[in-house]
Amino acid sequence: MAERNLFCDKVKITVKSGDGGDGMNSFKSYKGKPACGPDGGDGGNGGNVYAVADKNVNDLLAFRYVSKYYAGNGERGGSNKRFGKYGEDVKIKVPVGTVIKDEETGAVIGDMFEDGESVLIAEGGRGGNGNVRFTTSRRHAPNFAQKGEKTEPHVLILELKVIADVGIIGFPNVGKSTLLSKISAARPKIADYHFTTLSPNLGVVQYYDNSFVAADIPGLIEGAAEGAGLGHDFLRHIERTRMLLHVVDISGVEGRDPCADFVRINAELKSYSEELASRPQIIALNKCDIEGAADNMKAFKRKYGKKYKIFPITAVSGEGTESLIKAVFEELQTLPPVRRVERDETFTYRKSGNLDFEIFIDKGVYFVVGSLVDMLCRNVVLSDPDSMAYFQKILRDKGVISKLLEMGMKEGDTVSIGEVEFDYVP
Repeated sequence: MAERNLFCDKVKITVKSGDGGDGMNSFKSYKGKPACGPDGGDGGNGGNVYAVADKNVNDLLAFRYVSKYYAGNGERGGSNKRFGKYGEDVKIKVPVGTVIKDEETGAVIGDMFEDGESVLIAEGGRGGNGNVRFTTSRRHAPNFAQKGEKTEPHVLILELKVIADVGIIGFPNVGKSTLLSKISAARPKIADYHFTTLSPNLGVVQYYDNSFVAADIPGLIEGAAEGAGLGHDFLRHIERTRMLLHVVDISGVEGRDPCADFVRINAELKSYSEELASRPQIIALNKCDIEGAADNMKAFKRKYGKKYKIFPITAVSGEGTESLIKAVFEELQTLPPVRRVERDETFTYRKSGNLDFEIFIDKGVYFVVGSLVDMLCRNVVLSDPDSMAYFQKILRDKGVISKLLEMGMKEGDTVSIGEVEFDYVP
């Protein structure tokens, strides 16, 4: 069965940057002169995964059908100091306004705020060094090479938040879409029943030589902040707006009290976000041409006229909309611009690049674990003296030995690091 609402504004996807290619362990050889010297080249870096904002992409529906994005792996290095080929990058096109978060931590990786903006969301693994990189004045023929850095898949949350200056809110069927069609070139679906609008509609409103963007947010109902109706799905789209245009059906033809409608919608905003509820509001009292609207209008103005700017309109004919647009534009001049969601600059998917380690003691044995150990296990050749010398140097340089001594390690104590287990000798 087809979905009733094909608009999609929140999805999960899995991304994986490419693994780094292994470095080459090889030696030059000439006829009659084998193993003349190391010449192993470096492995290629793995491909990156990027998100790119594209104004031609309207929602996230495509990600329901394709949700895994893997970049290419780097190729192994070659002999004669040849570098391995870099892995192919992946670029994911998303709508402008998409906020990208890490599912596990909730960290914001990027806010795709402008058309064409590109954000690195998963960095490829580093290629391993070939054995030629490990030559020193004392080590002329290293017989080992570095493995490429491996990466892991990660789950991301893509959340579309419409970027607009003004959010048009109100109960279903109060005339929000009709109003948007009158004040802009937008042509949203309009009909005389509830929940006609199933996705936010954007329209550019012209005011002389200036303009602003208005978004018709699908109708909220009581309980929207807890998931009732469509409001829970679309309240997030109001979060970026600089102000709210609250449309109220002042005619009361559906048997509801206009004042009570106004109170309920604001209660939902407050339940969802205190900050959102404090956003400036201008009120448009719609359907003023219907019998009974005049009396309701007087009661509404008595109750809220001192706190809010109120404008009677008839959206169908456009009556009163000119004054309303003027008031909205003037209010916008006093407000800060639409804000970008700040990225967590400390977040990275290259956790193995941090080379962390932990030490714990079990039955007198010192166990060293962590990303530093994982790197050493990939790169150390136990049977090669040069490789073991490199292993010991890394332990000293990264502070592992000093930490073990600080924890009480003495001569003869056993230390376990990955597959390597040895007795400490000063």
